Amino acid sequence: MKLAIDSPLHVPGLRPVLLAQFFSAFADNALLFATLALLKNAAYPEWSQPILQMVFVLAYILLAPFVGHIADRFSKGRVMMVANGIKLIGVIAIGVNISPFLGYSLVGIGAAAYSPAKYGILGELLPLEQLVKGNGLMEGSTIAAILLGSVSGGVLADWHVSTALLVCAIIYALAVMANVMIPKLEAARPHANNHPKQLLQHFIHASQTLWQDKQCRFSLIGTSMFWGAGVTLRFLLVIWVPIALGIQDNTTPTTLNAMVALGIVVGAFIAAKWVSIQHAGRALPAGIAVGLLVTVFALETHLLPAYGLLVLVGVCGGFFVVPLNALLQERGQKTVGTGSAIAVQNLAENGMMLSMLVLYSAAIWLGASAVITGVAFGILFALAITCLWIWQLQRKV
Repeated sequence: MKLAIDSPLHVPGLRPVLLAQFFSAFADNALLFATLALLKNAAYPEWSQPILQMVFVLAYILLAPFVGHIADRFSKGRVMMVANGIKLIGVIAIGVNISPFLGYSLVGIGAAAYSPAKYGILGELLPLEQLVKGNGLMEGSTIAAILLGSVSGGVLADWHVSTALLVCAIIYALAVMANVMIPKLEAARPHANNHPKQLLQHFIHASQTLWQDKQCRFSLIGTSMFWGAGVTLRFLLVIWVPIALGIQDNTTPTTLNAMVALGIVVGAFIAAKWVSIQHAGRALPAGIAVGLLVTVFALETHLLPAYGLLVLVGVCGGFFVVPLNALLQERGQKTVGTGSAIAVQNLAENGMMLSMLVLYSAAIWLGASAVITGVAFGILFALAITCLWIWQLQRKV
C-alpha cells in the first residue's frame, strides 16, 4: 500500500528514475541533431531529414502490441536498463559508419521499449494523489534534458560530428548505470502469456477498452496531436532558420528547440500545481494557444522575438500535455494496466507523428516554404484542439 507523502521525491526509487530519464532524453535529443548534421554533411536532400524520425517512430508503431506487455511482464526498472542498452548499440552503429537510418531505427526500438516502462513505473511508485506531480517531475526532467541535449547536440555537431556521437554514447551508458540504481519492483503481470498471437489480441483488447472509455479517448487524442505537432515543429525549425533568419549553422535551430523545452518545463510545473486529474479538460485552451503562437512565430524574422514566442509555445504545451498524461495513466491502471495503456498511447502518438511527418515531407518536396508550412500548421493545430475542446465540453469529460 502506498502511504501519503508530501513530495514525490521522497518516494524511494523515484530519483534514480528521473536521473535515468534525464540521461536518456539528453542523449536522444543530442543524437537527433548530431545525426541531422551527419546527413547535412553527407549532402542528403532536405526532404530526407524527417525520414530519420519516421524510422524512429515506425519502431514505436510496429512494437506497440508488445512493449506494454514487456513493461508489465518484467520489473520496469530492468526493462528501462535493457532499452537504454539498445539505444547505446544504435548510436555506436551510427558512429562506425553504418547507415544513419539503420542505427537510428535501433535507437527507436530502444525508445519504444523504454517508454511504457518509464511512465508505467510512476503508477507503481506513487500514490494517486501524487501522480500529477510525479508526471510534472518526469516531464520537467525530460524537457530539461531536451533543453540541454538539443543545444549540446547542435554545438558539438558544429564542432565535430564524431565527437557529438561519442558524447551521446557516453550519456546512454550513464543512463544504463542510473537504471541499475532503481529498486527492483515486482512485475505488474509476471505470469502473462508470452505468445505473439496472444499479445496481439491483448493489445487489440486494450486498445478497444481505452478508446471506448471517453476519458481515455480524450487523453489519447490530445496527447497524440501535441506530440505529432511537436516533432513537426522540430524539423520545421531546421529549415525555417536559414530562410527566415539567414543563419546556416546547426546551433541556432537547436537553441530554438531548447526554448520550447524551457517553456514546457515551466508549463509542466504550473500544471502539476494547478490542474488535477478530475479537471484535465481545463488544459485545452493552452493547446489552442500553442497553434496560434506557432502561426505568429512562422511570420517572425528576428531572432530575439522568436525566442520569446517559442518559450510561450512551450509553456502552453507543458500545461496542456501533463494533465492528459496523468489522466491516461490513472484510467489505464484501473482498466488494462499502466504498461499496456502507455503502449496504446505510444501507438496513437507515433501514428500521429508519422502522419504529420509524411505531410511535412510532402510539403517540402512540393516546394512549400517554411513560412507557409508553419502558418498552415499552426492554424490547423489550433482548429483541431478547438474541436477537441468543444467535444470535451459536450461530453463533460
